[in-house]
Amino acid sequence: MIASILLILFVLLHAGRGGGLSDMFGGGMGGGVGGSSVMEKNLDRITVITATVFFFTTIFLVFRFR
Repeated sequence: MIASILLILFVLLHAGRGGGLSDMFGGGMGGGVGGSSVMEKNLDRITVITATVFFFTTIFLVFRFR
């Protein structure tokens, strides 16, 4: 349950077309001509890691309680 809640939270923090919730925490301030900010890159990495943990725990639970 923790992995699913964290995954939802991190996906909602990503900046979408309207800026997203990451602007609330300073994500929109660092975006310039150079591309995405360090905060966005770190948020991407954390989201991918959380999604991987969620994937493997889901597969584990499917085969464990079969």
